[in-house]
Amino acid sequence: MTDTATKTQETAGLFTPIEVKSLKLRNRFAMAPMTRAFSPGGVPRENVAEYYRKRAAGGTSLIITEGTLIPDPAAGPDTRVPLIYGDESLDGWRAVVDAVHAEGSSIIPQLWHLGVQRGEEPRLNPDVTTVSPSGLGLDGTPLGRAFTSADLDQLIQYWVDAAANAKSVGFDGVELHGAHGYLLDEFFWQTTNVREDRFGGSLEARTRFPAEVVAAIRAEVGDDFAIVYRYSQWKAGFYDAKIAQTPQELEQVLTPLVNAGVDVFHPSTRRHWVPEFPDLAGSDAVRGLAGWTKEITGLPTITVGSVGLDKVFDGAWGPDAASGTTDLNPLLEQFARDEFDIVAVGRALLADPEWVNKVQSDRLDERVAFSRDHITTLN
Repeated sequence: MTDTATKTQETAGLFTPIEVKSLKLRNRFAMAPMTRAFSPGGVPRENVAEYYRKRAAGGTSLIITEGTLIPDPAAGPDTRVPLIYGDESLDGWRAVVDAVHAEGSSIIPQLWHLGVQRGEEPRLNPDVTTVSPSGLGLDGTPLGRAFTSADLDQLIQYWVDAAANAKSVGFDGVELHGAHGYLLDEFFWQTTNVREDRFGGSLEARTRFPAEVVAAIRAEVGDDFAIVYRYSQWKAGFYDAKIAQTPQELEQVLTPLVNAGVDVFHPSTRRHWVPEFPDLAGSDAVRGLAGWTKEITGLPTITVGSVGLDKVFDGAWGPDAASGTTDLNPLLEQFARDEFDIVAVGRALLADPEWVNKVQSDRLDERVAFSRDHITTLN
């Protein structure tokens, strides 16, 4: 057998189909959500549709869009980040969906609320005060104001409206951004959630609001519409942060989300190959966060984090951002251990829309290395 045939055989499992409710994927590759603010006025236009279409045409089976701001006026700071509400924005997304579907791929929007990370001087709706679970920044210092009980009732409805809008446009499901220190993650983390009501206190209580958001969306969109939930241990600027110190604590976080209606988990890591709880014994010591998530919940998982690159994303968006390519052996080893079902690819797909097709046909020597130019240009 030739080397090319051997390598193609090794990756063959990643090119098998998978179905999860409304998601019907021809292979196991997804485009990771990456916000680069190319939608002036919150409206995705023809260039955005073409950007996603190219990745679908290049073999990516599932497109997860950049973060889309839910209808809360305090959801985000940037006027160039796309919205998932308003007739003009929804018409723009409809064109994006049609373009991706025409290439045989599925597409879901990432529903996004930044919470405290919106900051104190937002460009979008600057007269609206930034809000979060406890009015605390990621460093624990006061910023903005805390949600009232009435705020939270309205906030759930904003998430529901966003999901309903996504379904009406023709998306194949939704992903909730509950990672990286953004709003839903701020409820999980004890540094940003010091509430004294039923949404604060114990780890179990801190999972309650995100679970209620999921349950309300499930009630709105029905049983067959896929709900993906993205979460992380790390936070922006706090890479050693952990919600769960043990598998048992991770189970406490994930089980309410499963019961509420999550179909797929998307655990966000900076390096997909790094063990999550390395102090454990035996095979548990090498299992990554996606693997633990699948082990605990029994649900499909999406792994992510510097796939195919030789540098993690530290500084990836800075002026000197660049990364070379590397082999996929760690990914293939994890797939062989059944640690994940789908792999999300970020910077490698920014650099090279044909990346997935090149993996399938063993043309990895033709891959394009990632550089700053791939961030500043919507190509």
